[in-house]
Amino acid sequence: MDFEKLYRAYFMKIYSYVMTIVKNRELAEEITQEVFFKALKAERNFEGKSGEFTWLCAIAKNAAFDELKKRKKQSELDENFSSETDLQNSFENKESALRIHMYLHSMDEPYKEVFQLRIFGELSFADIGRIFQKTESWARVTYHRAKLKLQEKMR
Repeated sequence: MDFEKLYRAYFMKIYSYVMTIVKNRELAEEITQEVFFKALKAERNFEGKSGEFTWLCAIAKNAAFDELKKRKKQSELDENFSSETDLQNSFENKESALRIHMYLHSMDEPYKEVFQLRIFGELSFADIGRIFQKTESWARVTYHRAKLKLQEKMR
């Protein structure tokens, strides 16, 4: 496989494909470069069962979604860190922790379980949604409501 020829033939097509997924020029360019790097590393694994473009698109799709997941998780952590810092600090104080656990114990379902899975189980909203056979958005909203209920009781 002539890799330079492959690169020249498909770079713009792969870039355009990645751009439709990530909707950010710089990120699409970075991911496209990564796609060709991964393809070069995995060249000997290419069996030819599909076309080169299809193979590159599969690599591109996986790379783009992996990057989006990573960025989403980072933004969730950043978003939740500021609002959860107060709760985390409260857990450090044993007396406050006991009060919080008592409030959690009296909290209605599914709020109690969603909150515990998110804070103690450190699960993603997508995973929590899957556990309850609901959507990720449902898990986010339920967690947010549980957090508000807990904060209200703490006051």
